[in-house]
Amino acid sequence: MAKTSNNPAATVKVYHGYGHKDNLVVYGHVLAGKPAPRKNYSNNAVYNIIHLIKLFFIKPLPGVTVMLQWQNQQLFNTTDPDGFFKFEWQSVSTISAGWHQVVVHLLNAQGLKTAAGEGTIFVPHSTQYAFISDIDDTVLISHSATTGKRLKVLFAGHPRNRKAFTDVVKYYHLLSIAYTETAVLNPFFYVSSSEWNLYDDINDFFSHNKLPKGVFLLNEIKRWYQLFKTGKTKHRGKLMRIARILDAFPKQRFVLLGDNSQSDPEIYAALANTYPDKIAAIYIRNISIKNKLLTLELLASIQNKEINTCLFDDTNEAILHSKAIGLIV
Repeated sequence: MAKTSNNPAATVKVYHGYGHKDNLVVYGHVLAGKPAPRKNYSNNAVYNIIHLIKLFFIKPLPGVTVMLQWQNQQLFNTTDPDGFFKFEWQSVSTISAGWHQVVVHLLNAQGLKTAAGEGTIFVPHSTQYAFISDIDDTVLISHSATTGKRLKVLFAGHPRNRKAFTDVVKYYHLLSIAYTETAVLNPFFYVSSSEWNLYDDINDFFSHNKLPKGVFLLNEIKRWYQLFKTGKTKHRGKLMRIARILDAFPKQRFVLLGDNSQSDPEIYAALANTYPDKIAAIYIRNISIKNKLLTLELLASIQNKEINTCLFDDTNEAILHSKAIGLIV
């Protein structure tokens, strides 16, 4: 969960960052007022609707100065029009693999600290494989392609009663321990069309279901009047987020996991052709019957035929395929 510390004027949210000594990245937002923490996990639909709506009743603070404190280093930046900030830097000291704390301060016009947020940076071990996964309709049942159904499950549920696909927790656990030690798990990156507004709820869902801990890269934050457009993102935006991860970790080969409810097959095929030696396998959950033929065509268009591909209806099919190609034991 993004840890926040705030005064009445502003809240600094810092999300999980990632990288290694020569390329560290961390993201966050500066928002006016206090956050709206979830007080309970009621099955009351009215309570859950109100909680969700509050997540979109936010006021970003653009053009304010933020300072990142990393060990003995200080870096400065200014928030974007939507309150978003990004720090990318090199560490002057060696970093061990694991999770490391980082603090981002909000500064006023006089350069004084007025609010702060704590976050963590994930430095993966140099394992053989790393995994990049979509969330909605790949891990979490979301009905992304149908606005009405998506909003219904989004509004009616909470992070601890939303449903994961059968056997997906088992599958991701097997992937996390493949060809490594249990104390040195393979890294996971979750790249989604869901907005940063939902970060805490998504993180809660993953933690509650004991899915592998990882870094979340989400879509641009939205305001209340954009609520009915939730889950929509530009094709190029998701492609670029994944490309940055591939560029950041040159020593590892990646497995891409997604579904065909939206643009994952097209994005993943493009990435496979751009990074033919970086991608080991692509798994696509067959959510949309009408998109099945196009998905097969896109997977067939991948130029490097040594990249394994699998279009599956049930998670167990993906598990069997991964065992057959030696991806998991």
